[in-house]
Amino acid sequence: MVLGFGLLALAGIAPAQTLTLKQDGTAVRAEIDGQLFTEYFGSGAQRPYLYPIIGPSGANLARPYPMEKGGAEDHPHHRSFWFAHGAVNGTDFWANGDDKGRQEHLGFEDVKAEGAVGSFTAKTRWVTAAGDEQMTDVRHVRIEALPEGEKIVDFTVALTATAGDAVFGDTKEGSFALRIGPTLSMKGEGAAGHMLSSEGIKDKKVWGTRAKWVTAFGPDEKGQEVSITIFDHPGNLRHPTWWHARDYGLFAANPFGIHDFEKLDDKTKGDYTLAKGETLTQRYRVWITRGEPEMAKMNAMFEAFSKQ
Repeated sequence: MVLGFGLLALAGIAPAQTLTLKQDGTAVRAEIDGQLFTEYFGSGAQRPYLYPIIGPSGANLARPYPMEKGGAEDHPHHRSFWFAHGAVNGTDFWANGDDKGRQEHLGFEDVKAEGAVGSFTAKTRWVTAAGDEQMTDVRHVRIEALPEGEKIVDFTVALTATAGDAVFGDTKEGSFALRIGPTLSMKGEGAAGHMLSSEGIKDKKVWGTRAKWVTAFGPDEKGQEVSITIFDHPGNLRHPTWWHARDYGLFAANPFGIHDFEKLDDKTKGDYTLAKGETLTQRYRVWITRGEPEMAKMNAMFEAFSKQ
């Protein structure tokens, strides 16, 4: 006998969710039960990004600008959900501009989905404004649909120095980043959000500190409480990482910006050299949940992620 949705709900059994991935040229669209969750865009901007980020209530948790109207129109290089860095061999891959570096999408592999889980791999080339390659990366994105609209996005990026050494410069402008919507921010029109780190540090004081995870939380556009958390894997470089977490809605895990975060005179303290032919792999998890963050639950998720 097949139970309908109503009977399943009465029985306390969450209905199965189906995640599908649809590749269209340089983009991969992720849908859950036929509804958009996010889309990976390999082209159309100076670097790939994922947009939107649909939360449990169906509201977008990412700032719409510059993809569409909505939210503060500052920092147009803050596109929702991305990975970049502000100094690689002296080239700025974080900001926009004709004189800045760019990440060129090279293609997808292993686009697949089964049940509530889907994943894909994207290859990317980092080039200067003159077109000179500095390195390449292979990024693996895994998306899991959880009950009641909650989600997990695991992002693994393997950076390889393909054209000589790749020197990651010491700058706060990086690296694994989210730009959240107005209601989740702490500053600006409609701001009603907060931040919390694994060390118990709150709000604006999170900036420049080290932590295993940071969560931004508050009401979404529909007024429902939601939390969006970035976890730094313990196998990552210089774990626990530093956080470039701003009150206007940016928060990013950045292991390279030590002099900025620690307010040091030595502007090379955070430099990291990836020797030619070598690969640096960084892993992050984004967990989207209902309600305000609970330390015990956040730490339990961190421990589970740590074992993977």
